Amino acid sequence: MADAGQGGPSGDPAPAGRLADPAVEARLARLDELLEGLESAPGPTSRSALEAVRVLTEVYGEALARVLERADAALAERLADDELLGHLLVLHAIHPEPLERRAARAVERLQPAVRERGGHVEWAGVDGRVGRVRLSVSGGCGSGCGGGTADVTEAVREAVLAAAPELMAVEAVAGGPERPTAPAFVPLDSLTRRRAPRPQEAR
Repeated sequence: MADAGQGGPSGDPAPAGRLADPAVEARLARLDELLEGLESAPGPTSRSALEAVRVLTEVYGEALARVLERADAALAERLADDELLGHLLVLHAIHPEPLERRAARAVERLQPAVRERGGHVEWAGVDGRVGRVRLSVSGGCGSGCGGGTADVTEAVREAVLAAAPELMAVEAVAGGPERPTAPAFVPLDSLTRRRAPRPQEAR
């Protein structure tokens, strides 16, 4: 039975019979566990089950591609802005926006909040499968702004990886001459993204 609650695409309660975002995340985590178990189990039954998942994934990917082909620009943008659909479009290499544009937009959306904390953030491009941002946090904001450098770097990391899950990590690089403050480092802790049946190469 489908879960209901907060967390739909607009933050409203999920419609009856639909999954809210937390329920989707829980099911994706469970799917990862099941697939890992199948991969480690020997025998033809496990191989057949994995093959069935792969074929089903390809069929759903083709269905999504056909939906995107028939969508106008406005609808395509709405589909791509949904976090779950965006991940699936990336998974099947059919997302209408390139990786760098998605990541840059995510950073732009965070700029006002970072400025409120006395900092500065801007997108700096991709190196392999690592996203680069110029990030500095002065620590000079008032007592009401809340959070510190660690909170800001984590927010930037999560926003970029949510928009561009093909990336394996996000790092800070030195800012321009107008921002000489040493940037905070975004930790490269073990980050496991959802695996795609066909690896997506970042440009």
